[in-house]
Amino acid sequence: MSKVALSPPPGRTLPEPDLYDTDLYLWTQAQAALLRTGRRRDIDWHHLAEEIESVGGSQKSEIRNRLAILLQHLLKWEFQPEKRKYGWRASIVEQRLQIDGLVDVSPSLKSWPDAVLPKTYRLARVRVADETGLSEGTFPENCPYAMAQILDEGFCPGPMAPDVT
Repeated sequence: MSKVALSPPPGRTLPEPDLYDTDLYLWTQAQAALLRTGRRRDIDWHHLAEEIESVGGSQKSEIRNRLAILLQHLLKWEFQPEKRKYGWRASIVEQRLQIDGLVDVSPSLKSWPDAVLPKTYRLARVRVADETGLSEGTFPENCPYAMAQILDEGFCPGPMAPDVT
């Protein structure tokens, strides 16, 4: 199908053809400039709405991904105490802080970790079995930790010893 050249309505200019599809960053900068200068008629409203929605989706996805990593390290910490590493502990701390920071920026997502915990735990369980070489049956079928524990800075499951290397 051939493209027909469109002319803008009087008093309006069309954005560069397909800029949204060819250079998303440049498109975002152009849209921001149009918003700042009040040129509302020239804004690509459809794509702008899509991008705004995707920002929220990105935050939800990031929380879910960080929760999966956190759960993986909590499971390794509990079920492989003899192999504990400083990196696991550092990752546990980092993921908690990052999740907390994301929720600070978007308080409406405070309940999101609870909402995705069952599916996220299933993913973490599969990943940790693969990483450790232990069977999935080694780990509880359902998440053994409450969300309050998962996000609690002082919580680390399993025996305290041995020390972290």
